[in-house]
Amino acid sequence: MSLQVTTAFVQQYSANVQMLSQQMGSRLRDAVRVENMVGNNAFFDQVGKATAQKRTTRHADTPQIDTPHARRRVSLVDYEYADLIDDQDKVRMLIDPTSAYAQAAAAAMGRAMDDEIIASALGTAFTGQTGSTSTALPAGQQIANGGADMTLDKLREAKKKLDLADVDPSIPRYIAVGPDQIEALLGSTTVTSSDFNTVKALVQGEIDTFMGFRFIVSNRLSKTGNIRSCFAWAEDGLALAVGKDIMARIDERSDKGYATQVYYCMSIGATRMEEEKVVQIDCDEAA
Repeated sequence: MSLQVTTAFVQQYSANVQMLSQQMGSRLRDAVRVENMVGNNAFFDQVGKATAQKRTTRHADTPQIDTPHARRRVSLVDYEYADLIDDQDKVRMLIDPTSAYAQAAAAAMGRAMDDEIIASALGTAFTGQTGSTSTALPAGQQIANGGADMTLDKLREAKKKLDLADVDPSIPRYIAVGPDQIEALLGSTTVTSSDFNTVKALVQGEIDTFMGFRFIVSNRLSKTGNIRSCFAWAEDGLALAVGKDIMARIDERSDKGYATQVYYCMSIGATRMEEEKVVQIDCDEAA
């Protein structure tokens, strides 16, 4: 039984349990490549860029072109959530809080999923035949904060990095930012700027795409001091491996006085699939 449930014991009649402000579920799952997996570890094989050889003579030998191969490893992480609701609590609260508890559990699982994706985007990827080689995001894929928050110049540079790497423009592109970066974008343009109306519409939630990126606002991005690490990516540049998708059970527990248990669990992992498809954008929120 949650020790905090007594705060909901009513002094006056109440119709429902209000969910406090929180991120309800995952915001990033639909913006990455999702793969099912079995076992503790999974490997994603990749084929690299090959170069065609020019034929210069008649009846020449057939050239042997070795197609480059690479591999990424993903390891599963298990998550669980459980809480109990006694029948006596339901009487005191005059309502059944099971549904609200289930909503809270599902939201917690979604946030955990986002945390795994965010960590994999900018963290260490495990590569090689056995997945034992640690690969960091190279400096060339990082945009320094430069003493500034999010700016149009940083967005242009992120787009340029993806374009220079020949990232297929048909692959959807996303950018994860915090609320401060959205505010900074509006502040970085003037009324005479051709970008102003577009950025204003972005801030107001009328659109979600700007400069080729679909914006996803998250408060879960890592922050060191005043520096928030945002990132842009192509959809298949990040992968979410699902060993066991979110599973929910709401059952009576005979060993707990027949209290109702809300139980959620999942097994997931995430990895950066290709460094060229991810760009880290550091932003100084104190600027």
